[in-house]
Amino acid sequence: MQYYSLNNKAPKVSFSEAVIKGLAPDRGLYFPESITPLPASFFENIENLDKVEIAYQAIRQFVGDEIPEKELKEILKDVLDFDFPVIDFKENIGTLELFHGPTMAFKDVGARFMARCLGYFNRNNENHVTVLVATSGDTGGAVANGFLGVKGVDVVILYPTGKVSDIQEKQLTTLGQNITALEVEGVFDDCQDMVKTAFLDTTITDHKQLTSANSINIARWLPQLFYFLFAYKQVKSKQKDIVFSVPSGNFGNICAGIVAHKLGLPVKHFVASTNVNDTVVRYLKTSEYNPKPSRATISNAMDVGNPSNFIRIQKLFGNNFEVLKNSFSAYSFNDDQTKDAMKEIFDATGYVADPHGAVGYLGLKEYELNGNDYGIFLETAHPVKFLDIVEETLDTKVEIPSQIQKVIKKEKKSIHIHSYEKLKEFLLQ
Repeated sequence: MQYYSLNNKAPKVSFSEAVIKGLAPDRGLYFPESITPLPASFFENIENLDKVEIAYQAIRQFVGDEIPEKELKEILKDVLDFDFPVIDFKENIGTLELFHGPTMAFKDVGARFMARCLGYFNRNNENHVTVLVATSGDTGGAVANGFLGVKGVDVVILYPTGKVSDIQEKQLTTLGQNITALEVEGVFDDCQDMVKTAFLDTTITDHKQLTSANSINIARWLPQLFYFLFAYKQVKSKQKDIVFSVPSGNFGNICAGIVAHKLGLPVKHFVASTNVNDTVVRYLKTSEYNPKPSRATISNAMDVGNPSNFIRIQKLFGNNFEVLKNSFSAYSFNDDQTKDAMKEIFDATGYVADPHGAVGYLGLKEYELNGNDYGIFLETAHPVKFLDIVEETLDTKVEIPSQIQKVIKKEKKSIHIHSYEKLKEFLLQ
């Protein structure tokens, strides 16, 4: 499998090169040269396959022969050692829980898969790779946990000061070892711009091998397609038309779902559910893409003003606006609507949704499911990660799981920076 830059001004590369580089030299995102649908028999028999076999069949064309079958299956077995249950919610709605991993966020799968791929590629190499990543919330903790102690890999995480939850901050600032957290004066988009600039700064890259663990990296992005296959396995017997509503910030998760659809997964429609950072919502109304600076919300992992992965979504739909609109919708909701949805869910079912899941639920309501539809909204993080807002909104106590208890009392360690020059100075130390 070869990967090319969506800016079309860089050479094609292998899977391993795309993982290690992260971003193409022309600042474009890497994209697979082809996507071959899986045989119909895969979906006909999916309920007889375990998680590792489903994931292996789905990902092997993207990895090619660069990781042998035995080693790739071992990686997947390690990465997928927790559950991804669909919880029936109402007659025609379920929620896909993606928070049963070590950092209780959906990004655990992509971060761990990328870490283990990078570890495999680096197994006989004495050179160090620096993983440089920006986070608006959950990415930082998942990447820190996934790469902790990986041989030959240093991790540098940029996050906006005061704009991640306390627990999210603890997860990315307390691990030590090969993990360093840089606290940036600004918003997520400032962090992401710094990361992209560093990749193209030859005064850095001449001395350090940089790669990214944001969803711009194919090894972080593509494994997210597993979620949609796991969900289908669980609801296939309902014989309904499936509509996925995905809380969306950088749009990597929903983009991976569309790749699963291209592989043959039966999906009627995709809904991108966003907070007030509504760049894609406005695009679908006007066909003009005009990103704005991100605004802080209670669903902070979606506080992204210029979502990197939307260009991949456009490519998956042939850069055809009308084709995109037939299969893809986007809706925006504010904090008050999000809190009201959390209350509605809790009062009706007793289910405690985090703010991101609540936005996903609102997306399904806005889409208006018909009688033969089954809507699945993704619950992307455990509500404990947004403890204050959840307990205050629902007037209830959330039990703190063991994964969180491990970090909550640890001492935060971060380095404050306020400019790209300070990041550059740190990387060149």
